[in-house]
Amino acid sequence: MTPRAGRSAAPEETDRTTEGAHRDAPRQNTQPHTPRLEAPKPGSLPPPDGPRLQAPRKSPRAAQGGQGARQGVQQGAQEGSAKASAGKPAQIKSAGGAQGGKAPTTGDAQGAQGKPGPGAKAKGGQKPGGKNPGGQKLQPVQFNRPVAGPAQIQRRHRGLILSLALVIALPVLATTLYLFTFAQPQYASQVGFTIRQEETGTASELMGGLGTLLGSPAQSNADLLFEFVQSQEIVERINAEFDLRAHYGATWPRDPVFSIWPEATIEDLHWFWNRMVRVTYDKATGLILVQARARDAQSAQTLARMVVSESELMINRLNETARRDSTRNAEADLETALDRLRSARESLAEFRARTQIVDPEADIQGRMVVLNTLQQQLAEALVEYDMLTMQIGDSNDPRLRQMQRRIEVVRNRITEERRTFAEADVTVDDTDYPRLLAQYESLLVDQTFAEATYQAALTALDAARSNAARQSLYLANFIQPSLAQRARYPQNLLIIALTAGFALLIWAILALVYYSLRDRG
Repeated sequence: MTPRAGRSAAPEETDRTTEGAHRDAPRQNTQPHTPRLEAPKPGSLPPPDGPRLQAPRKSPRAAQGGQGARQGVQQGAQEGSAKASAGKPAQIKSAGGAQGGKAPTTGDAQGAQGKPGPGAKAKGGQKPGGKNPGGQKLQPVQFNRPVAGPAQIQRRHRGLILSLALVIALPVLATTLYLFTFAQPQYASQVGFTIRQEETGTASELMGGLGTLLGSPAQSNADLLFEFVQSQEIVERINAEFDLRAHYGATWPRDPVFSIWPEATIEDLHWFWNRMVRVTYDKATGLILVQARARDAQSAQTLARMVVSESELMINRLNETARRDSTRNAEADLETALDRLRSARESLAEFRARTQIVDPEADIQGRMVVLNTLQQQLAEALVEYDMLTMQIGDSNDPRLRQMQRRIEVVRNRITEERRTFAEADVTVDDTDYPRLLAQYESLLVDQTFAEATYQAALTALDAARSNAARQSLYLANFIQPSLAQRARYPQNLLIIALTAGFALLIWAILALVYYSLRDRG
């Protein structure tokens, strides 16, 4: 029989065999393939609805044929029950098995009746028979598990997609459209300079390194120059020679982001100047880099040169002010030192006039000479007295008595001279030597210090005048103002990437906040 003929005769045979299949299912061997039954192991409890079926592993083709056989059995059973009243025998034949590519076999029918097919082995030592140890007939169990439906887009998903478009796509699209449509090209000119100090030694350095007291203004001037380039003063000076409003406002209102409005005030112009002029300063090396942007290359180079020129003028003004201040301070210090020296010398002269002693130390040295002479005479008299005592045995000899009186007189004089050093008044105002020496030494120290101060002030004044005669600080350009050949600004790709990055960050934060509040109810 051909497949087409088999398909046409299948309903008639099914009607004739349906009733017999329901009545004599255990004795017939023509049932379609059903899953093989497996008896439970001895000692285990059966499931609540009877023993569960376990299908043997098959190849994909055999599994497809078995599924078709089960569908054919169910369809044939339904048609057979409908025609049973007509008394027509039906023969169950699996149309699904034919469609699956394999007809039910004898082993499949035996497996449906609880009998193992050819070559099948019962698990757990159970003999083939289709019954469990309790004697209960095994029935096939069907499981109807619900299948998850396809995912659908919810309202919150649409809102998230809409927010993604509004927060990220729209700003990026607007930025891209503006940069490539309305933004005008900008040319950049770069210049680099630093502040150098003259390395030639000055007179103050040669006179003991007093120049270090004046300080090194190069570092502080570099800090001032960095602030000056970004200040409003340089904007006013450059605007007086180069009309910044007219140049940067030429593209207004076509390019409002990178242009300035014609009615801008000096504060607005200063703000826009800091956008168009970028200054980089390295404190460690003192190098300053300035980048000036303009609508054309020549204007950018002109602005860079004007920045260098105004910086030089500012350095010169600072140097002139510093030199003028240092000279004035040196002259004031010299006047103070001169007054101190004059006062010290006048005090010393008054002391000499009052005590009538020019140099107390010299006077003391003269008295010390007298005292030393007396001590020498005393020593000689003692020697003579000893010699006479050895020659003359009589102690009442007039020569011995005369020598004793001489020795006594010399000793008294030595004692008197020593007393005058500590107690006797040696001046007209009743001043002894200790106080006289204290006053003299104090006046002498004041005079010595005043002389040293006067000499240092005089040297500082000479150094200040020497520095004022020449320029000790100057601006050195290590990069001349460059002339651009192509427009480098605005940087479109960088601006677009930054816009997308910040927009994505903001959108992620808002989404996290929304879902956090939603989860909390």
